[in-house]
Amino acid sequence: MPRGEEERARRFFGDVLGMIEIPKPPELAKRGGCWFASGDVQIHLGAEDDFRPARKAHPALRCTSYSHLLMRLAENGVAVVEVSDIPGVRRSHISDPFGNRIELIAD
Repeated sequence: MPRGEEERARRFFGDVLGMIEIPKPPELAKRGGCWFASGDVQIHLGAEDDFRPARKAHPALRCTSYSHLLMRLAENGVAVVEVSDIPGVRRSHISDPFGNRIELIAD
């Protein structure tokens, strides 16, 4: 994520995706960025001065309330691209506020 954009990350990962922010260890907190968790999954966003979004490489998140999450994303203006290239798997792609790709998979 770009340096200084922690509040945007908190709004997206916390308010929209429903993840909980977890504290970074003090030594790492000095570098900026923020960490989030949902169940056993954690996403660590590091801050970079020369940030470039990951548009191809991405995390895939298995979602127990997939349909509800898609509705919440739409309500918050997040573009959702549903894909059907894996038979029997309901999944979609979104981008975080910084342009990083995230895959959502229905559980």
